[in-house]
Amino acid sequence: MTDEDAILAANAAYYHGFGAADLARMSLVWADDDVSCVHPGWPALIGRQAVLQSYRDILGSPLQAAIDYRDGLAMVSGSEGRVFCTEIVGGMTLVATNWFRRIGGDWRLIHHQASPIAAFINKEASQPSLGRLN
Repeated sequence: MTDEDAILAANAAYYHGFGAADLARMSLVWADDDVSCVHPGWPALIGRQAVLQSYRDILGSPLQAAIDYRDGLAMVSGSEGRVFCTEIVGGMTLVATNWFRRIGGDWRLIHHQASPIAAFINKEASQPSLGRLN
């Protein structure tokens, strides 16, 4: 398995944990130290405790919309890598950056950030594609 395949698998594990509202699965993806997260419209969360508490609140909310991800693109350099992907949450399209670090042979999430994508015309697809970020 290439580093790109492995980091995409770790990214998929993050979204599977999210989709299953499984905080235990979600917490396995996150690194133990030096983590941060910026949910859309939220201030920056620093530290594992703050990050996991945010997911506890989100996953426990009966109002939380289902989340789907697609178009993952991995960029790996040494012991760190990022995955850029599109999230669909309650009909809203977001672009997400998931930053991973190789720790003990596993890719662990150290930063997640998602933000809305401005509306634009895309005649080829109903949702924006990562190939059109610039």
